[in-house]
Amino acid sequence: MTHRLDLPPLGLGTAALGDLYRQAPEEEAVATIRAAVAAGITYLDTAPHYALGVAERRLGTALAGIDRDAVVVSTKVGRLLVPSEEQPGWLPALRRVWDFSADGVRRSLAGSLERLQLDRVDVAYLHDPEGHLDQAVEEGLPALCDLRDEGVVRAIGVGTGDAAAAVRLVRTGALDLVLLAGRYTLLDRSAADELLPACLDHEVTVVLGGVYNSGLLADPSAGARFDYRPAPPELLARARALADLCERHGTSLRAAALQFPLRHPAVGCILLGSGDRAQLADSLEQLAAPVPVELWSDLDAQEAPPVLP
Repeated sequence: MTHRLDLPPLGLGTAALGDLYRQAPEEEAVATIRAAVAAGITYLDTAPHYALGVAERRLGTALAGIDRDAVVVSTKVGRLLVPSEEQPGWLPALRRVWDFSADGVRRSLAGSLERLQLDRVDVAYLHDPEGHLDQAVEEGLPALCDLRDEGVVRAIGVGTGDAAAAVRLVRTGALDLVLLAGRYTLLDRSAADELLPACLDHEVTVVLGGVYNSGLLADPSAGARFDYRPAPPELLARARALADLCERHGTSLRAAALQFPLRHPAVGCILLGSGDRAQLADSLEQLAAPVPVELWSDLDAQEAPPVLP
């Protein structure tokens, strides 16, 4: 039996605010989180993986002085941070170690609470378990169930970009949430085949991240990235065709990309990946922008885009 957790339709992911992809000023990261909360974005997601704990520490700093009961906070388990002899640039002298054991799950969560300066988080996700799926299912998931039963967390889930791995975990009947990255977007609707129907069947709420597919759906210009790598020519052409279609309907590709996932009944929330206040403001503007019904009709009439290997 899953535990329902009401989420707002919009959340903020902290990967970009924690230097996962680029070195970002801490002051701007903290200001962006506080601006998001002030704008009504009350779901905040983070993970130890994001810049070796930097994102969690910045989120903890930003939450100081904010009513804890006014926000929903999630983090992830599965990558333990352990001391490293090498200092990776501006990041802490730590390294990531995969560990989905029961002990690893509890140690990971304890470390996250220390970095966040919180006494609790609301949600704990198994983070990218596809390479260690058996251990995640047999050891990590029961550990999260125990933590939920003990009241340490309110809800549990999986955070991944692998729809097949998420399906296996959803079908255990133990999950409350799936945080899915990039697999239900204008360019990749692969989650619609099995995962989203399974989530509806098991009353699992889907949180959608990566709706821009790493930037290609935000700006399909030369050099744009798809799933953290340079977009291949065929995908770039497809994104540009979508941008042209949106323009003909008097709207932007960014607005359509942000609003598209919320049309599915399994999707309860989307995560913005804003890296600063300017990106946050733009995302909020695009979410509020009108998208003609005719555009959705044209998109629905198209054959689902094929998934590239």
